[in-house]
Amino acid sequence: MAKTTAPYGSWPSPIDAALVASHDGRPDYLGTVGAEVWWTEPRPAEGGRRALMRLSADGGEVRSVLPAPWNVRNRVIEYGGMPWAGTARDEGGPLIVFTHFADQRLYAYEPDMPDRSPRPLTPVAEVIPGGLRWCDPVLVPEGPGGPEVWCVLEEFTGEGPTDLRRVIAAVPLDGSAADDRARVRELTDDASRFVTGPRLSPDGSRVAWLAWDHPAMPWDGTQVKTARVTADGRFEDVRTVAGGPDESVAQVEWAPDGALLMASDESGWWNLQRLDLEASATDPGGRRALCPREEEFAAGLWRIGQKWFEPLEGGLIAALHGRGALRLGVLDPESGELADATGPWTEWAAVASAGTRVFGVAAGPQSSYEVVELDTRTGHSRVVAAHHKDPVDPAHYPQPHERTFTGPDGRDIHAQVYPPRHPGYEAPDGELAPYVVWAHGGPTSRVPLVLDLEIAYFTSRGIGVVEVNYGGSTGYGRAYRNRLREQWGIVDVEDCAAVARQLAAEGEADPARLAVRGGSAGGWTSAASLTSPATEGLYACGTISYPILDLAGWATDETHDFESQYLESLVGDRERFPERYHDRSPLHRADRVGVPFLLLQGLDDVICPPVQCERFVAEVDGSGVPYAYITFEGEGHGFRRAETIIRAVESELSLYAQAFGIDRDDVPVLELNR
Repeated sequence: MAKTTAPYGSWPSPIDAALVASHDGRPDYLGTVGAEVWWTEPRPAEGGRRALMRLSADGGEVRSVLPAPWNVRNRVIEYGGMPWAGTARDEGGPLIVFTHFADQRLYAYEPDMPDRSPRPLTPVAEVIPGGLRWCDPVLVPEGPGGPEVWCVLEEFTGEGPTDLRRVIAAVPLDGSAADDRARVRELTDDASRFVTGPRLSPDGSRVAWLAWDHPAMPWDGTQVKTARVTADGRFEDVRTVAGGPDESVAQVEWAPDGALLMASDESGWWNLQRLDLEASATDPGGRRALCPREEEFAAGLWRIGQKWFEPLEGGLIAALHGRGALRLGVLDPESGELADATGPWTEWAAVASAGTRVFGVAAGPQSSYEVVELDTRTGHSRVVAAHHKDPVDPAHYPQPHERTFTGPDGRDIHAQVYPPRHPGYEAPDGELAPYVVWAHGGPTSRVPLVLDLEIAYFTSRGIGVVEVNYGGSTGYGRAYRNRLREQWGIVDVEDCAAVARQLAAEGEADPARLAVRGGSAGGWTSAASLTSPATEGLYACGTISYPILDLAGWATDETHDFESQYLESLVGDRERFPERYHDRSPLHRADRVGVPFLLLQGLDDVICPPVQCERFVAEVDGSGVPYAYITFEGEGHGFRRAETIIRAVESELSLYAQAFGIDRDDVPVLELNR
């Protein structure tokens, strides 16, 4: 069938903003309860709550365990952590514990007992609302301290964002602590600023966990702690057995024989290691790499309780691994052989197991994230839940490809290119496509090459997208991550600009119609790109979402505790280099903005608070530069509500239409101030 010829950016598309909003998010926090698979799932149409889902062992119907308004999510380190745990029981069905977002309390629930509602296990914070938070729970139904749940407790001690402490705590399962904070047993002291939940050894005699302290972030350096569990349920003989200031251990688990398994970047890559705690300190066999490769077997620990590997029965290990994209493999730790799962999925994001079955959350360039089962006996993989369904003809999806671009000094820059694509439309001969450079958040993070309807929203209309995993991103080894050390606002800006310029030089992108966009740390990179002398004249406009705009303010009391000293590594010591904090901040370069921009901000954001946007807008206002500043009540860091996502996406498209000279009448016109 002949295609209609129309300018890039003007094409009609069945992928509207409502469709984008309805598919926002993915299955998360995957785990097993006996032979069942459980996970959380987003509900944008229900105020962005997270529902707890359950798939029976026989692969029957998927059920939502808790109705609205139950929201299985927590705010520990503000990004949250593993919000639930469960155990199978001989009678009465499973016992589940979970955190509820509205009050941050820990609840117990017996879903197969219809006459029982969730009951609180932890008290309401008396001084600071929501000031008692819990995550990464481990059920200990027959522990030495009686039936308990062991987890991370984050307790605010004052009104400031850094006035808090974190410990591993034991909460009675009988509910006696629901009205009595004194009934919570603290299993560790608060000497470590950050801890993960405990991992119990197979015989229950030991525990292991991760800890780290300011100014380190968990991808800089962590410590592996172990302790002996006493007869009365206390932790004794606490020792640091691995890790350090220059070694990031992202996950620790117990092998069936009582050795520790770790994802450590001691080699420069997060690889799996085995640590025999019974070996002497001088025994070279006490710690060994299981599958040494220049690949990552983990990523940045942004949320407490994230998992990239899972010990299996019989001693095998299910592990996510790769350079850039992570795929699922099953490792024989004795031989070092790693057999990858087959199937169309190119990116895996979680792993759990039940017997010989391994479960993961996986997606590909033409499919959204699904819950997938791998049978390790047969090697067969299949989708068991959250099945991908094409809401439109997949001919409207982009056909992306990975590329390595060349940056300053010849350095590699990893990126994913999504050219415009439409089954019924093409651009006039000789016309070059407008492109938007997407800078990811983090910045110690990475964007996967998977189907994203928000990207397809633009590409199906004739606007290309390129996602840049700039220097500092995870997935390419510690040296690549360290490129951003003290270079934030420079390397990320240069890498995004180099990709844009190379696409234009190759005749792929229109050099007069380039834009930059990003959220959080990506919002910083977008704002820095619009105010940097190194990118002057490159971008025609930009979209900046919930950004960092003032480094000095963010480094003092304008963010949460987890990232309150992140800038020590990203920018440098503030007392030694105060000029960096001033000169790199978009706030202090606002007079350099010369193109239209859209600024989007949640009013409940405690990570990148609205005050930074307000100061930036005050500097730009009256300068003659067209801009729009849109705020959203009830939204925090990242947008979760359908109505918010719809307005944000449509506003962004309207900005590009105006800046690129494109005629569109299918979205409200974004009113720009001057």
